[in-house]
Amino acid sequence: MTTPQDLDERFRAAVGALTPGTAGLPEGMTSELARAVFDAQLTSRHLDLAARWLRSFGEGFYTIGSSGHESNAVVAAALRHTDPAFLHYRSGAFYAARVGQAGLADPVAETARDVLRGVVASTSEPIAGGRHKVFGNAAHHVVPTTSTIASHLPRAVGAAFAIERLRKVNGNGGGSEAPWPADAVVVCSFGDASVNHATATAALNTAGWIDHTGMRLPLLLVCEDNGIGISVKSPAGWVASTLRARPGLRYFAAEGDDPAAAYATAASAVEHVRRSRKPAVLHLSTVRFMGHAGADAEVAYRPAADLERDLTRDPVVATARLLVSCGLATPEELLARYDEVGWQVRKVAEEVLGEPKLTTPAEVVATLAPRRPVRVARTVADLSVSSLTEREAAFGGRLPEDAGPFTLAQTINAALADGLLANPKMAVFGEDVALKGGVYGVTKGLRERFGATRVFDTLLDETSILGLGLGSGLAGMLPVPEIQYLAYLHNAEDQLRGEAATMQFFSGGAYRNPMVVRVAGLAYQEGFGGHFHNDNSVAVLRDIPGLVVAVPARADDAAPLLRTCLASAAVDGSVCVFLEPIALYHTRDLYEEGDNEWLAPYLGPASWSEAHVPIGRARVYNVGSAEDLTIITFGNGVRMSLRVAARLVEEGIGARVVDLRWLAPLPVADVIRESSATGRVLVVDETRRSGGVGEGVLAALVDAGYVGSVSRIASVDSFVPLGPAAREVLVAEDAITQGARALLAR
Repeated sequence: MTTPQDLDERFRAAVGALTPGTAGLPEGMTSELARAVFDAQLTSRHLDLAARWLRSFGEGFYTIGSSGHESNAVVAAALRHTDPAFLHYRSGAFYAARVGQAGLADPVAETARDVLRGVVASTSEPIAGGRHKVFGNAAHHVVPTTSTIASHLPRAVGAAFAIERLRKVNGNGGGSEAPWPADAVVVCSFGDASVNHATATAALNTAGWIDHTGMRLPLLLVCEDNGIGISVKSPAGWVASTLRARPGLRYFAAEGDDPAAAYATAASAVEHVRRSRKPAVLHLSTVRFMGHAGADAEVAYRPAADLERDLTRDPVVATARLLVSCGLATPEELLARYDEVGWQVRKVAEEVLGEPKLTTPAEVVATLAPRRPVRVARTVADLSVSSLTEREAAFGGRLPEDAGPFTLAQTINAALADGLLANPKMAVFGEDVALKGGVYGVTKGLRERFGATRVFDTLLDETSILGLGLGSGLAGMLPVPEIQYLAYLHNAEDQLRGEAATMQFFSGGAYRNPMVVRVAGLAYQEGFGGHFHNDNSVAVLRDIPGLVVAVPARADDAAPLLRTCLASAAVDGSVCVFLEPIALYHTRDLYEEGDNEWLAPYLGPASWSEAHVPIGRARVYNVGSAEDLTIITFGNGVRMSLRVAARLVEEGIGARVVDLRWLAPLPVADVIRESSATGRVLVVDETRRSGGVGEGVLAALVDAGYVGSVSRIASVDSFVPLGPAAREVLVAEDAITQGARALLAR
């Protein structure tokens, strides 16, 4: 293994042995640029050494470094300071070069302070505030990426996609502000091992798909290829073959130990993307020094000959060689600069040691998911000021409030239309949502009314659909992606867990991912389905910190809940999941066929403020005296429980049915109040007994010291089978009735 001391000594020996020359700089390379690249590389190298030094006495918490990858500084040099960057964790020299582009008085110290504050988990770190060590700084347009396996690539695709979408929206008078220039290029770096990950494959495929369809995508993907992923070697030629084979992506390749040629190639790649607005990939060959991280002993899995060969390809020595051979500096001057930068970095390392750390739970979660309910309520009210003329035009002359009563699906459709009308930044997209209008007709007619720029079909890949939403939200849009079925979400759930929900947390609120993800889900479809169309598992959603999960059970709740989600996304940057019960989409009746009790009128804008539903507030139905029993439920359980409650009234039993409406955060205060009112609680949970929503309700009651009786009816721990067999594992009305009677008999 190459140790910090070995690396330092070899660098000094290699630079000291260089022979001065008078060769001219290669075309396109200036002396200022060459010196700036060298400084960025030195800064990055010394930051790695400082991180190891800090770790040696327990004051540093991150030792994955960039040594051997410093050639990525030339990529930064080929880009503009305002081009958004999503950086791999070995792109330290890129970050240093980007800071240097800002014209700061002392870029070495600024870079060192940013990075080392992350290493020591200082609350003064400029992006994550001590929550993680990332390359990120909003002032330098570097978006923090917490992933290690390319899960940030779909977001980068989405950001590039959004830049072009916003250009169209603004060109059509949309007036949407964008955080980056209209001609910006999105750059995203990743490692060679990540090429094999499903998330990277999805992003590469989607980039090519978008280009193939004739749309523009100003995206430069940079594969930093050191030939090994932790201890597993990338087969010779595999990465190049994989990247070359990707349709729609222009392939560029460069060697990291030839800085002049690498810069020329990077500049060509950037120029291609900026001019054509087409995606490209730059395959940058690098090496890796000092192992994967501080505890990694490379000698256990890498031959000594490989380590020695890598040392001859040191990119920092290569840049020094360029400077000396062109007569821009002597070896002595470069070594003096090396020591000067090292001294600056070590000085900063000592300064940040004593900076404060996060010390309370409240400090840690402060940036997780801010909630400003008053402002959200005000925003809902403000949305109601759309002119009558605009609404009549959008609804073809017949306003929805004059056309009801509506089903759940019809209400969601009208609320989406009102949202698109009120917010020019909003876009609805997903599989089959545009031309077809959704599998269940929920988005029918929206494309015709608002155009293909704002309502459009995507390729069939949930990871990429969410990635488009992530990047679009980051770029200033209000994305409303649809996941066609809940079961399909599990293919891509890390885009919500690891990317969307973490953005504000790891950026101190500097970046947000406002998004409302519509998901058709839950069970009870008659005559259709099986598991993939009747999935009743929501545990993965409720487990994500800060995520908002809404479940509208009926039409008169659907529009208020959706408007709250849209407003919360716009105001607080919330990531919301709007889980729509498929079996209730077109339900019309409640108690008996033809009663139309499950329909509801659509409220016009004048009533939106009064009907507003804050996040985390339940709805209570009082049936009969409502004094004997509290039934807590959601989704399909609401309709079943109301039917059961009506039958119990005939037996002299009064019940109150609590529709949670929000699965995250749970309406705990409402649950406690309504449970205490009767002292008997029946939890009706259509999700599974293990990991289901009911567990959260029961835990909330226990935590609050509830001392009454409680029982739970939940679906069986099983996947949902096809046909009538589904009734054997799902909650049914008879089970609710029996559970209520048993509880009352205690």
